[in-house]
Amino acid sequence: MGNSARALRGGLRVAVLALLWGSTFLWIELALRGLSPLQVTFARCVLGALVLTVACRAAGRRMPRGAVVWRRILVAAFFCNALPFALFSLGQQTVDSGLAGVLNATTPLWSVALGLALGSERGLRPARLAGLLLGFAGTVVILAPWQSAGAVGWGALAILGAAASYAVAFTYMGRTLAGRGTPTISLSAAQLVAASALTAVAMPFGGLEAVDPGPAVLTAAVVLGVLCTAVTFHLTYRIINDEGATSAAVVGYLLPVVSVLLGAVVLDEHLSLRVVLGMAVVLVGVGMTRRNGAVSASAAPAGEGAVEGASTAADGQAARRAALGDTR
Repeated sequence: MGNSARALRGGLRVAVLALLWGSTFLWIELALRGLSPLQVTFARCVLGALVLTVACRAAGRRMPRGAVVWRRILVAAFFCNALPFALFSLGQQTVDSGLAGVLNATTPLWSVALGLALGSERGLRPARLAGLLLGFAGTVVILAPWQSAGAVGWGALAILGAAASYAVAFTYMGRTLAGRGTPTISLSAAQLVAASALTAVAMPFGGLEAVDPGPAVLTAAVVLGVLCTAVTFHLTYRIINDEGATSAAVVGYLLPVVSVLLGAVVLDEHLSLRVVLGMAVVLVGVGMTRRNGAVSASAAPAGEGAVEGASTAADGQAARRAALGDTR
Protein backbone atom coordinates (compact mmCIF):
# COMPACT_ATOMS: atom_id res chain seq x y z
CA MET A 1 0.00 0.00 0.00
CA GLY A 2 1.37 3.42 -0.98
CA ASN A 3 2.09 6.21 1.48
CA SER A 4 -0.86 8.29 0.28
CA ALA A 5 -3.28 5.39 0.60
CA ARG A 6 -1.90 4.55 4.05
CA ALA A 7 -2.25 8.19 5.12
CA LEU A 8 -5.82 8.29 3.83
CA ARG A 9 -6.71 5.10 5.69
CA GLY A 10 -5.14 6.46 8.86
CA GLY A 11 -6.99 9.75 8.52
CA LEU A 12 -10.31 7.97 8.03
CA ARG A 13 -9.69 5.84 11.13
CA VAL A 14 -8.95 8.91 13.22
CA ALA A 15 -12.06 10.65 11.87
CA VAL A 16 -14.28 7.64 12.61
CA LEU A 17 -12.82 7.26 16.10
CA ALA A 18 -13.32 10.96 16.85
CA LEU A 19 -16.93 10.75 15.65
CA LEU A 20 -17.64 7.64 17.74
CA TRP A 21 -16.01 8.98 20.90
CA GLY A 22 -17.42 12.45 20.47
CA SER A 23 -20.93 11.09 19.90
CA THR A 24 -20.84 9.07 23.14
CA PHE A 25 -22.33 11.94 25.11
CA LEU A 26 -25.13 12.43 22.57
CA TRP A 27 -26.16 8.76 22.84
CA ILE A 28 -26.01 8.89 26.64
CA GLU A 29 -28.31 11.92 26.55
CA LEU A 30 -30.79 10.09 24.31
CA ALA A 31 -30.65 6.84 26.30
CA LEU A 32 -31.38 8.74 29.53
CA ARG A 33 -34.75 9.77 28.10
CA GLY A 34 -36.07 6.27 28.84
CA LEU A 35 -33.53 4.56 31.11
CA SER A 36 -32.03 5.34 34.50
CA PRO A 37 -28.30 6.16 34.72
CA LEU A 38 -27.48 2.70 36.11
CA GLN A 39 -29.53 1.02 33.40
CA VAL A 40 -27.65 2.96 30.74
CA THR A 41 -24.35 1.97 32.34
CA PHE A 42 -25.33 -1.70 32.62
CA ALA A 43 -26.58 -1.88 29.02
CA ARG A 44 -23.39 -0.25 27.79
CA CYS A 45 -21.11 -2.64 29.68
CA VAL A 46 -23.06 -5.78 28.77
CA LEU A 47 -23.37 -4.97 25.06
CA GLY A 48 -19.70 -4.00 24.86
CA ALA A 49 -18.70 -7.19 26.67
CA LEU A 50 -20.77 -9.35 24.32
CA VAL A 51 -19.27 -7.78 21.20
CA LEU A 52 -15.68 -8.02 22.44
CA THR A 53 -16.13 -11.56 23.77
CA VAL A 54 -17.37 -12.68 20.36
CA ALA A 55 -14.47 -10.82 18.71
CA CYS A 56 -12.05 -12.48 21.13
CA ARG A 57 -13.37 -15.95 20.23
CA ALA A 58 -13.34 -15.12 16.52
CA ALA A 59 -9.69 -14.09 16.78
CA GLY A 60 -8.86 -17.42 18.45
CA ARG A 61 -7.93 -15.76 21.74
CA ARG A 62 -8.74 -16.93 25.24
CA MET A 63 -9.90 -14.88 28.16
CA PRO A 64 -7.16 -14.11 30.73
CA ARG A 65 -6.53 -16.75 33.38
CA GLY A 66 -5.28 -16.56 36.94
CA ALA A 67 -6.59 -14.95 40.10
CA VAL A 68 -3.95 -12.21 40.11
CA VAL A 69 -4.70 -10.90 36.62
CA TRP A 70 -8.45 -11.05 37.24
CA ARG A 71 -8.08 -9.03 40.45
CA ARG A 72 -6.21 -6.41 38.44
CA ILE A 73 -8.84 -6.48 35.70
CA LEU A 74 -11.56 -6.02 38.32
CA VAL A 75 -9.86 -2.90 39.70
CA ALA A 76 -9.32 -1.54 36.17
CA ALA A 77 -12.95 -2.29 35.27
CA PHE A 78 -14.16 -0.29 38.26
CA PHE A 79 -12.09 2.84 37.59
CA CYS A 80 -12.08 2.68 33.77
CA ASN A 81 -15.59 1.47 33.03
CA ALA A 82 -18.18 0.93 35.78
CA LEU A 83 -17.51 4.10 37.81
CA PRO A 84 -16.91 6.65 35.01
CA PHE A 85 -19.73 5.26 32.84
CA ALA A 86 -22.12 5.65 35.78
CA LEU A 87 -20.82 9.12 36.64
CA PHE A 88 -21.27 10.31 33.05
CA SER A 89 -24.84 9.02 32.98
CA LEU A 90 -25.58 10.59 36.37
CA GLY A 91 -23.95 13.88 35.41
CA GLN A 92 -25.73 14.17 32.09
CA GLN A 93 -29.06 14.29 33.85
CA THR A 94 -28.28 17.98 34.43
CA VAL A 95 -25.35 18.69 32.08
CA ASP A 96 -25.67 19.01 28.30
CA SER A 97 -23.88 16.45 26.11
CA GLY A 98 -21.57 19.07 24.56
CA LEU A 99 -20.38 20.33 27.92
CA ALA A 100 -19.91 16.75 29.12
CA GLY A 101 -17.51 16.16 26.23
CA VAL A 102 -15.61 19.33 27.08
CA LEU A 103 -15.22 18.35 30.75
CA ASN A 104 -14.11 14.87 29.71
CA ALA A 105 -11.16 16.48 27.92
CA THR A 106 -9.62 17.25 31.33
CA THR A 107 -8.52 13.61 31.76
CA PRO A 108 -4.88 14.26 30.70
CA LEU A 109 -4.71 17.10 33.24
CA TRP A 110 -5.81 14.74 36.01
CA SER A 111 -3.20 12.25 34.77
CA VAL A 112 -0.41 14.80 35.18
CA ALA A 113 -1.73 15.85 38.60
CA LEU A 114 -1.86 12.20 39.67
CA GLY A 115 1.67 11.67 38.40
CA LEU A 116 2.86 14.59 40.53
CA ALA A 117 1.08 13.19 43.57
CA LEU A 118 2.60 9.72 43.06
CA GLY A 119 6.07 11.03 42.29
CA SER A 120 6.16 9.63 38.75
CA GLU A 121 6.19 13.15 37.26
CA ARG A 122 9.57 14.24 38.60
CA GLY A 123 11.25 17.23 37.01
CA LEU A 124 8.08 18.50 35.37
CA ARG A 125 9.10 21.07 32.76
CA PRO A 126 7.82 24.64 33.26
CA ALA A 127 5.79 24.51 30.02
CA ARG A 128 3.95 21.37 31.10
CA LEU A 129 3.35 22.75 34.61
CA ALA A 130 1.97 25.93 33.04
CA GLY A 131 -0.25 23.78 30.82
CA LEU A 132 -1.58 21.93 33.86
CA LEU A 133 -2.44 25.18 35.63
CA LEU A 134 -3.88 26.69 32.45
CA GLY A 135 -6.05 23.63 31.80
CA PHE A 136 -7.57 23.69 35.25
CA ALA A 137 -8.06 27.45 34.96
CA GLY A 138 -10.04 26.80 31.79
CA THR A 139 -12.14 24.29 33.71
CA VAL A 140 -12.91 26.93 36.35
CA VAL A 141 -13.95 29.33 33.57
CA ILE A 142 -16.33 26.68 32.23
CA LEU A 143 -17.84 25.94 35.64
CA ALA A 144 -18.05 29.64 36.59
CA PRO A 145 -18.58 29.17 40.34
CA TRP A 146 -18.93 32.93 40.75
CA GLN A 147 -22.13 32.97 38.65
CA SER A 148 -25.48 31.59 39.70
CA ALA A 149 -25.99 30.59 36.06
CA GLY A 150 -22.67 28.77 35.88
CA ALA A 151 -22.28 25.05 35.28
CA VAL A 152 -21.31 24.27 38.88
CA GLY A 153 -23.48 21.53 40.32
CA TRP A 154 -23.40 17.88 41.19
CA GLY A 155 -23.77 16.93 37.51
CA ALA A 156 -20.66 18.80 36.39
CA LEU A 157 -18.73 17.53 39.41
CA ALA A 158 -19.80 13.95 38.57
CA ILE A 159 -18.40 14.31 35.05
CA LEU A 160 -15.14 15.75 36.37
CA GLY A 161 -15.04 12.78 38.72
CA ALA A 162 -15.40 10.47 35.72
CA ALA A 163 -12.49 12.18 33.97
CA ALA A 164 -10.37 11.84 37.11
CA SER A 165 -11.38 8.18 37.40
CA TYR A 166 -10.04 7.56 33.90
CA ALA A 167 -6.72 9.07 34.97
CA VAL A 168 -6.54 6.70 37.95
CA ALA A 169 -7.42 3.78 35.68
CA PHE A 170 -4.77 4.67 33.10
CA THR A 171 -2.11 4.86 35.77
CA TYR A 172 -3.15 1.53 37.27
CA MET A 173 -3.41 -0.26 33.91
CA GLY A 174 -0.08 1.10 32.76
CA ARG A 175 1.57 -0.37 35.85
CA THR A 176 -0.26 -3.70 36.17
CA LEU A 177 -1.80 -4.75 32.84
CA ALA A 178 0.03 -3.16 29.91
CA GLY A 179 2.86 -5.13 28.33
CA ARG A 180 2.24 -8.32 30.33
CA GLY A 181 1.80 -10.59 27.32
CA THR A 182 -1.99 -10.84 27.39
CA PRO A 183 -3.61 -9.99 24.03
CA THR A 184 -5.39 -6.65 23.99
CA ILE A 185 -8.66 -8.12 22.75
CA SER A 186 -8.65 -10.58 25.67
CA LEU A 187 -8.06 -7.83 28.23
CA SER A 188 -10.71 -5.62 26.66
CA ALA A 189 -13.35 -8.35 26.71
CA ALA A 190 -12.47 -9.44 30.24
CA GLN A 191 -12.55 -5.88 31.54
CA LEU A 192 -16.03 -5.20 30.19
CA VAL A 193 -17.25 -8.55 31.53
CA ALA A 194 -15.94 -7.51 34.96
CA ALA A 195 -17.53 -4.06 34.58
CA SER A 196 -20.86 -5.72 33.74
CA ALA A 197 -20.65 -7.78 36.93
CA LEU A 198 -19.80 -4.72 39.03
CA THR A 199 -22.70 -2.75 37.57
CA ALA A 200 -25.07 -5.68 38.08
CA VAL A 201 -24.22 -5.64 41.79
CA ALA A 202 -25.21 -1.96 41.94
CA MET A 203 -28.49 -2.39 40.01
CA PRO A 204 -30.68 -2.86 43.14
CA PHE A 205 -29.65 0.66 44.21
CA GLY A 206 -31.24 2.51 41.30
CA GLY A 207 -31.38 0.27 38.27
CA LEU A 208 -34.48 -1.86 38.82
CA GLU A 209 -37.24 0.71 38.40
CA ALA A 210 -39.76 -0.03 35.67
CA VAL A 211 -39.09 1.63 32.31
CA ASP A 212 -40.87 1.77 28.99
CA PRO A 213 -38.20 2.83 26.51
CA GLY A 214 -39.14 3.54 22.93
CA PRO A 215 -37.21 2.58 19.78
CA ALA A 216 -35.06 5.73 19.94
CA VAL A 217 -33.92 4.97 23.50
CA LEU A 218 -33.14 1.33 22.70
CA THR A 219 -31.26 2.37 19.58
CA ALA A 220 -29.21 4.85 21.60
CA ALA A 221 -28.34 2.17 24.18
CA VAL A 222 -27.27 -0.29 21.46
CA VAL A 223 -25.14 2.27 19.63
CA LEU A 224 -23.58 3.33 22.93
CA GLY A 225 -22.61 -0.23 23.87
CA VAL A 226 -21.63 -1.61 20.48
CA LEU A 227 -20.06 1.35 18.66
CA CYS A 228 -19.07 3.85 21.35
CA THR A 229 -17.67 1.23 23.73
CA ALA A 230 -16.66 -2.02 22.00
CA VAL A 231 -15.67 -0.74 18.56
CA THR A 232 -13.74 2.26 19.88
CA PHE A 233 -11.63 -0.01 22.11
CA HIS A 234 -10.56 -2.09 19.13
CA LEU A 235 -10.16 0.83 16.73
CA THR A 236 -7.97 2.78 19.13
CA TYR A 237 -5.38 0.05 19.33
CA ARG A 238 -5.46 -0.49 15.58
CA ILE A 239 -4.54 3.17 15.19
CA ILE A 240 -1.83 2.98 17.86
CA ASN A 241 -0.36 -0.16 16.32
CA ASP A 242 -0.55 0.98 12.68
CA GLU A 243 -0.13 4.76 12.77
CA GLY A 244 1.40 5.34 16.20
CA ALA A 245 0.29 6.93 19.42
CA THR A 246 0.55 10.47 18.05
CA SER A 247 -2.22 9.83 15.54
CA ALA A 248 -4.41 8.39 18.27
CA ALA A 249 -3.71 11.40 20.48
CA VAL A 250 -5.25 13.72 17.89
CA VAL A 251 -8.64 12.27 18.81
CA GLY A 252 -8.34 13.79 22.28
CA TYR A 253 -8.49 17.25 20.74
CA LEU A 254 -11.27 16.43 18.29
CA LEU A 255 -13.55 14.69 20.83
CA PRO A 256 -14.88 17.80 22.65
CA VAL A 257 -15.35 19.61 19.35
CA VAL A 258 -17.43 16.73 18.00
CA SER A 259 -19.49 16.49 21.19
CA VAL A 260 -20.23 20.23 21.13
CA LEU A 261 -21.21 20.23 17.44
CA LEU A 262 -23.45 17.17 17.78
CA GLY A 263 -25.10 18.61 20.87
CA ALA A 264 -25.80 21.89 19.09
CA VAL A 265 -27.00 20.36 15.80
CA VAL A 266 -28.94 17.30 17.03
CA LEU A 267 -30.14 18.39 20.48
CA ASP A 268 -30.20 22.15 19.92
CA GLU A 269 -27.94 22.72 22.93
CA HIS A 270 -26.57 26.19 23.52
CA LEU A 271 -23.04 26.94 24.65
CA SER A 272 -22.16 30.40 25.90
CA LEU A 273 -19.07 32.26 24.77
CA ARG A 274 -17.60 31.68 28.23
CA VAL A 275 -17.81 27.90 27.84
CA VAL A 276 -16.33 28.04 24.35
CA LEU A 277 -13.41 30.14 25.59
CA GLY A 278 -12.97 27.81 28.56
CA MET A 279 -12.87 24.81 26.22
CA ALA A 280 -10.19 26.49 24.11
CA VAL A 281 -8.12 27.21 27.24
CA VAL A 282 -8.47 23.58 28.42
CA LEU A 283 -7.33 22.22 25.05
CA VAL A 284 -4.35 24.59 24.96
CA GLY A 285 -3.44 23.48 28.47
CA VAL A 286 -3.72 19.80 27.49
CA GLY A 287 -1.50 20.47 24.49
CA MET A 288 1.14 22.10 26.68
CA THR A 289 1.17 19.16 29.11
CA ARG A 290 1.93 16.87 26.18
CA ARG A 291 5.06 18.76 25.16
CA ASN A 292 8.41 16.96 25.43
CA GLY A 293 6.80 13.59 26.10
CA ALA A 294 3.35 12.50 27.09
CA VAL A 295 1.76 11.92 30.43
CA SER A 296 3.99 9.37 32.06
CA ALA A 297 1.35 8.20 34.47
CA SER A 298 -1.05 7.09 31.79
CA ALA A 299 -1.96 4.06 29.81
CA ALA A 300 -4.20 4.12 26.78
CA PRO A 301 -7.04 6.52 26.03
CA ALA A 302 -10.39 5.62 27.30
CA GLY A 303 -13.90 5.27 26.37
CA GLU A 304 -14.69 8.56 26.35
CA GLY A 305 -11.43 7.52 26.70
CA ALA A 306 -11.04 4.19 28.30
CA VAL A 307 -9.21 1.36 26.68
CA GLU A 308 -7.40 -1.59 28.12
CA GLY A 309 -3.72 -2.49 28.38
CA ALA A 310 -1.60 -3.26 25.33
CA SER A 311 -0.59 -6.79 24.45
CA THR A 312 3.14 -6.22 24.16
CA ALA A 313 5.74 -4.06 25.87
CA ALA A 314 5.88 -1.85 22.78
CA ASP A 315 2.12 -1.44 22.85
CA GLY A 316 2.33 -0.56 26.53
CA GLN A 317 4.82 2.21 25.84
CA ALA A 318 2.71 3.48 22.96
CA ALA A 319 -0.36 3.39 25.16
CA ARG A 320 1.34 5.39 27.88
CA ARG A 321 2.17 8.02 25.26
CA ALA A 322 -1.42 8.14 24.10
CA ALA A 323 -3.20 9.52 27.15
CA LEU A 324 -6.31 11.17 25.76
CA GLY A 325 -9.15 12.86 27.41
CA ASP A 326 -12.82 9.10 26.50
CA THR A 327 -13.60 5.19 27.12
CA ARG A 328 -16.56 6.60 26.45
